[in-house]
This record gives sequence, C-alpha cells and structure tokens, in this order.
Amino acid sequence: MAASVSFGTNPVPPRGGAGLKPEHYRTILDSAPDVGWFEVHAENYMGEGGPPHAYLTAIRERYPVSLHGVGLSIGGAGPLDKAHLSRLRVLADRYEPGLFSEHLAWSSHDSVYLNDLLPLPYTDATLSRVCDHIDEVHDAMARPMLLENPSTYVAYAETTMSEIEFLRAVVRRTGCGLLLDVNNVFVQAINHGFDPFDYLDAFPAEHVREIHLGGHAEDEDAGGAPLLIDDHGREVAGPVWTLYAEALKKTGPVPTLIEWDNDVPAWEGLFAEAKRADAAIAACRTSQPGPAGASPRP
Repeated sequence: MAASVSFGTNPVPPRGGAGLKPEHYRTILDSAPDVGWFEVHAENYMGEGGPPHAYLTAIRERYPVSLHGVGLSIGGAGPLDKAHLSRLRVLADRYEPGLFSEHLAWSSHDSVYLNDLLPLPYTDATLSRVCDHIDEVHDAMARPMLLENPSTYVAYAETTMSEIEFLRAVVRRTGCGLLLDVNNVFVQAINHGFDPFDYLDAFPAEHVREIHLGGHAEDEDAGGAPLLIDDHGREVAGPVWTLYAEALKKTGPVPTLIEWDNDVPAWEGLFAEAKRADAAIAACRTSQPGPAGASPRP
C-alpha cells in the first residue's frame, strides 16, 4: 500500500477525498463517512471565528485536510498580497493541512481581484515571475506548495515553451510539487486540439502529490467547434475517469480530490464520486506496483 502523502504534519492518504461544503457539515459529523480526506478552499475560512471554523475544527479532528488556495494570483504581474499570505499562514498553522496548493494562473490586477483564474503566456519572463512568487510563498508559509495545471480557453501568441516545459522548469527552480488536475487536461485537450494522453506521457508525474477530478460543461465556440468549460458543476465525465486511470499508472496511488463547487449535490452524490476514485486507486495498486513507466493506452 502506498504511503500517505504529506507536506505538513497531517498526512493525506492516497484515497479519494471530497471538497468540504457547508451543505454537508452536519451530515459528515453525524454519519462519519468512510472518506479519505477533505480539501478546503482557503479563502472561505479567513475569518477569525464563526460556524465555518467551528465545523472545520470538528471535522479536522476526525479527518486529514488539505488547503487549496484560489486567490494568490501566482502568475500576476504585480507583487503578491502580503496580507493575504499572512492570513494563509495563520490558517495553515491553525489546521496543519497535509497538503497546500495553488493555481498556475493570475486573478488580480493592481487592487482589483477578478473572480476567475486566468491563463498565462509561457515565456522566460513569466517563468521568472512565477518562480519568484512561489519562493515567496514558500518563505511565508514555511511549507512547500503544490502548483496546479490550469484549464484554459485561449492561448497567447507570445508563448515560447509548452505548458509541460514550463511546469518542469518551475519545479526545478523552486522545489514545489505538482497538483495534476485531470479534468483540466481533458478540457484543454478538447479546447486546443491536442491528445490528452500525449500530455500525460510528458507530464512530470514523479512530482505529482495530489490529483483533482471535476465535472465540466459542454458548449460550442463561435465557429461551432466543441468548447468545454471547467465548471465543477456535475459528475466527473467518463473520458476523464479513463484519463485518470492512465494518470494513476504514471503517478502511482496519490490523494485524489473530487471537486464539485457549483450545483452542489446531496452528500451521497459527492461521496459516490469519492468512492469511485477509491476504486480506481485500489485497481492501480493491484495492477502496478508503483509509479512505473508508461503502459498501453486504453
């Protein structure tokens, strides 16, 4: 059995986990479901007290947790918000998450915060900025960060390296780990017209410490071509489960989160998805002893 993964003092097991939602607080505490762990969005718990902290404290006593940020704007052109970083550190010290992650994206400009995770051009200048920001986060948090691959809908003409090359360079320079969002890989593959299995073949799987799975919406662009939107508003799609099974062959068993942030279902719906991830991890353990090399595609 694979060891639990931890960048902190609260190990996160290589099992299916669920995003913690207020709608499910009481059900979780009353029924104590056999789920591996919970992930919380840091920005939802930056107040000093109140019911969110009371519930999270009770759940943290029973389950491992990870901390997932959405507001650092790691790729932003301006400096990181030091007050935001300070609040993150206080939150991490309070709950001692086993894993802490953020996005390869930008979401702020000057003092304006945008309710979106926006893409970056992959250039030397962007690479230096992202690495400087990650180094600052590491210093402020006193714990390493996982960087999540993005879902994107446009590409920059000035890009000079692939996303994989960019991620490898970031890991090499900063020592951060990676969060592999498999749904984001599939969304980008459809939107930009590449093979998602080729992407996984090139992905630095040896640095993956967590995987995300989520649902997406299907749409069309102005020309009538398929367009996928990473909306976290439904079950994980069949092709994403297939891609996830292939990812596990490369990473070995790692903590896997089900993200369901919009149109949140009753707990049983989210729990069923987490149990499906558990089953895929168990199948990975029996079919492959560890994060070995590539295997035949499905």
